[in-house]
Order: sequence, then C-alpha cells, then structure tokens
Amino acid sequence: MTPNEFIGDKAPQLAQYGKAFLSDQLDFNEVQLYLWDTLEEWQQFNHQGDAQSDMERVFWHLLHAFDRWPDWMIRGNQYLRKQVDECCDFLSIGGQIPTCCIGNRPSFE
Repeated sequence: MTPNEFIGDKAPQLAQYGKAFLSDQLDFNEVQLYLWDTLEEWQQFNHQGDAQSDMERVFWHLLHAFDRWPDWMIRGNQYLRKQVDECCDFLSIGGQIPTCCIGNRPSFE
C-alpha cells in the first residue's frame, strides 16, 4: 500500500471520528484507540520521508492534535476546536487547506 492509498483510506475515517467527538457522539477514548491502531498500521509499511500532499499533512496534523491535547482542551479551547473542525472538513470534503496546519509523518526511530 502506498502512502497516498493509506491516507486516502484513513482520512475520511479520521474526519468522521473527529466530527463525532466534537458533537459529543463519540468518547475520546475511541478516538485514541483509532489513533494508536492507525499508527500501528502505518508503522508496518515503514514509509519514510516528508508528507507528500496537503491531505497527508492535514491528516498527520489532526492525528497529532488528538494525541497532544486532552479532550477537555479540544472541546473547550475555541481556537483548537475550530482548527480540529476545519481539518475534519478538509479531510472529508476538501477545499482550502486549514491555516497553521503543519503535519509531519511520524518517525519510529
């Protein structure tokens, strides 16, 4: 599986998880489980290098946000909540890449 295929499969799922979390339809633990399952799958492919597309950059940025910030911070901080929401929109419907969105591939070194 190429990185683009992987991101193409996972990005819509991550967007759904993010939107469901923001609307209180999904527990944060479910988002965390998805995050770790996704990282485990990615690690099996051993893809190296920089993110190759806007979609991939937004995907890794959003995944990192769910790892970095606690649930109360994502829901309570209006700037962070808006950023997560915009990233979810971009992953599901496209459009203009969200501002300040810096996504890097994880390294497992």
